[in-house]
Amino acid sequence: MTDQPASTPPRTIQVGLIGKGIQLSRTPAMHVEAGQALGLDYRYDLIDPDQMDSEPQFTDMLDRAEAAGFAGLNITFPYKKAVIPHLHHLSDAAKNVGAVNTVVFRDGQRFGHNTDFWGFAEGMRQYLPGADMATVLLLGAGGAGGAVAHALKDLGTETLLIHDINPDGAAKLAAETGGMPVTNLEDAADKATGIVNATPMGMAKLPGTAIPTSLLRPEQWVTDIVYFPIETELLRDARAKGCRTLNGGGMALYQAVRAFELFTGIKPDATIMRARFDAFDRG
Repeated sequence: MTDQPASTPPRTIQVGLIGKGIQLSRTPAMHVEAGQALGLDYRYDLIDPDQMDSEPQFTDMLDRAEAAGFAGLNITFPYKKAVIPHLHHLSDAAKNVGAVNTVVFRDGQRFGHNTDFWGFAEGMRQYLPGADMATVLLLGAGGAGGAVAHALKDLGTETLLIHDINPDGAAKLAAETGGMPVTNLEDAADKATGIVNATPMGMAKLPGTAIPTSLLRPEQWVTDIVYFPIETELLRDARAKGCRTLNGGGMALYQAVRAFELFTGIKPDATIMRARFDAFDRG
C-alpha cells in the first residue's frame, strides 16, 4: 500500500475590523466568502469597544492584533485619523485623504491605506452612471468625508460644498480639495445637483439625517455611505421625493475588494462579494 502525501492545509489569513457600533457590518462575510472561494482559511474578527466591559486604548487594540499575527485590519469610525500616528508608512491615497481605513502588517512594519477613496468612486461609476457632478454638497468632513471629497473631485465635481458640525474641519477639507465650506444648509442644498452623506448619521446607533430632508429636490441625486441599515432615513425620504439614490453598498463593496487584495496579495471575485453583501437583504 502506497502512502498518500498529506494534503497541504489552506493558507490562513487572519484580519479584523476596529470600530464602534460595528456588529451589523457586512464586511466580514464578504471577506470570508471571497477567501473561501480562493481556498483560503480566511478569518475576520470584529473588534468593537462598544461590546467590551471597559473601552481599551486604540493603541492596545492595534498592538494586540499585530502581536496575534493578523495580516491586517480595517479601520472605521471613529479611528480613521487616530490610527495615522501609529503607522510606519502611508499610501499616496491615505496621504491625500488624511485618513486610513486599511492597515497591513508586514515584516514588522505597519502600512496604512485608504480604500474608501476608490471604493466610493467605483460605486458611483457602477451604480449611479450619468449623475450630474457639477455642484455637490458633502455632509461630513471626517475620515470618510475626506475620502469622498477627493473622490468627488476625481469624478469631475466642479463646485464642492462641504458642511460639518465642526466648521474648522469643513474649512480644512475645503482647503485641501479646492472646495468651499458652508454653514447654511438651505442655501447649499438649493445649489447642489447632488448630495452625499459621509457622516455616521443614519447608522443603527445614530438614527436621523445630517440634513433636513425637506431641503431635497426631485432633480437631485442623493447617496449615503452608511450601509447598516442599508435603507437610511435620508435615502428613504429622498426616494419618496423622486431623487435618484445610491446606498452605501457600492462603497462598502469596492473598498472591501481593494482591502482584500492588500491583505492577501490576491484579487478577489467582486461578484462573489456583492452576492454575499446582497444576501443580507434577503434575510
